[in-house]
Amino acid sequence: MINNNVNLFTIGFTQKSAETFFTTLQQAGVKRIIDTRLNNVSQLAGFAKKNDLQYFLKTIADIDYLHILDLAPTKDILDEYKKNKGDWSIYEQKFLHLIETRKIEKKVMPEQLDGACLLCSEAKPHHCHRRLVAEYLNGKWGNVKICHL
Repeated sequence: MINNNVNLFTIGFTQKSAETFFTTLQQAGVKRIIDTRLNNVSQLAGFAKKNDLQYFLKTIADIDYLHILDLAPTKDILDEYKKNKGDWSIYEQKFLHLIETRKIEKKVMPEQLDGACLLCSEAKPHHCHRRLVAEYLNGKWGNVKICHL
């Protein structure tokens, strides 16, 4: 358990214009984006494609960028949910088991996450692994204040 609060944001880039996305991050005071996507170089990502996003974040908002694959689902888990119209509760169970097995609470530090924002593609956090990551870490550390942007 940690003593100080960790202020952790989450955001999805779909259904947002670049202006809305970057303005939201700036207004929230985000210091660092932690990319939790398995595939962050897809042409479908538009302004959120890895190299472009890294440049835009630094240039527009002076926000650092970090990609942590241990916070992403495996291709199998993601494919089962997306392509085979998987059940969210099954996805959630498999993903939580995956991050527990990976011991992500030992791979990221509270200081690294304080003021950071977990990035994924889903517009809303309800059915997105970024919410699961944030809630899992709060369960392990305590004192993680989660704000979905």
